[in-house]
Amino acid sequence: MNLKSLSDSIKAEAKRLGFFAVGIAKAEPVSETYAQQYRESMRRGDLADMGYLYEHIDMRLDPRLLMPGVKSIVSVALNYTPAMNLPKDSYHIAAYALGKDYHDVVKHKLWQLAEGIGLSEGFRCFVDTAPVLERYWAQQAGMGWIGHNQQLIIPNAGSMFFLGELFLAFELDYDTPMSSQCGACHRCIEACPTHALSMETTDGNHDVSKEQACRFDARKCLSYQTIENRGDLSECAQQKIGNRIYGCDNCQLACPYNRQAPATTIPEFMPSQQLLDMKRTDWNNLTVQDYRALFKGSAVKRAKFDGLRRNIDAVIAYYKRHP
Repeated sequence: MNLKSLSDSIKAEAKRLGFFAVGIAKAEPVSETYAQQYRESMRRGDLADMGYLYEHIDMRLDPRLLMPGVKSIVSVALNYTPAMNLPKDSYHIAAYALGKDYHDVVKHKLWQLAEGIGLSEGFRCFVDTAPVLERYWAQQAGMGWIGHNQQLIIPNAGSMFFLGELFLAFELDYDTPMSSQCGACHRCIEACPTHALSMETTDGNHDVSKEQACRFDARKCLSYQTIENRGDLSECAQQKIGNRIYGCDNCQLACPYNRQAPATTIPEFMPSQQLLDMKRTDWNNLTVQDYRALFKGSAVKRAKFDGLRRNIDAVIAYYKRHP
C-alpha cells in the first residue's frame, strides 16, 4: 500500500469512529516563529500560574523528543457543539463541560483508531495531557487554523472541537497547513469581557492598522479564573463574571464560523437531564453531595467543589450588584 492509500485508510477509519475532522502532519520541530511566540508568552506571564505549560518545553517544541522514532502526527477533532444548552435563566457552564470528560472519550476513540488500522505497538495517543501543541499540529495537518480566539477553527464548522493526536512511527502522505482566515474580523476580541484577547504589533504596541498577532493573557481570562485558578477570583473577574460559574464561551460564540457549526451527535457530550433541570436556587444551595452526583465523570471536577462554590458565590454577589 502506498503512502497516500495508507493515509486515506487512516482518515476513513477516523471518520468511521465519529471524528469530525482528521489530518496528518510530519513530526518535526515547530516553526521558529511559533516557538518564539510561545516563549514570549512564558516570559510575559501570559500562561498565568499553569505550571504544566512551563514544563517540558523541549518536548513541546519538538515532538520527536516526546516519542523517539515518531514520523507522523495524525490529528483528530471531535465535535462538542451543544445540541442542548442549559436554560437561559440558569447559570452558564462552558459548552465543552456539559457532558462527560472529553479526555476519556477522545482517548478511547484514538485507541480504537490505532487498533482499527492494525497497530499494537509503535504509536502513542494524546489528549490534552502531555506537552503537545494540539492546535498547532491540527493546523499543520490542514484541519483548520488557530483563530484570534486561540481556538482551532475548522471551515464551515467553527471552533467547538476536542483535539487529539496519534503519534506514529512511520511516514505518511502529509496534508498542507491551512492559513488563517480570520482576516480583519475582531469579533472575538471585542466580545471578551475581561480583555484577555488583544491585537499587538511585533513591538508590543496596540495598533490594529499594523496588527501581527493576537495576544492571549490567560490571567485575565474568565475560563482560567473560574477553572484553573486555585486562589481568589481577580477583581476584574468578579466584576465581569455575570452568570458564568464554569468557563466562558464568549470568544467562541462571537465567531462567525460557529454560526455554521453542526450540533454534536456524540452521546457522551450531551448534558444530563439532572444538569438541564438545575435552577439558580439549586446552584446557590449546591452541596458537596450535589456536586459529586451532578459531575461524576465530568470535566467540571477540574475546578473542584471549592472552586465551583467560589464561582457560584461570586455570581450571587454579581446579581446583588446588578439585580
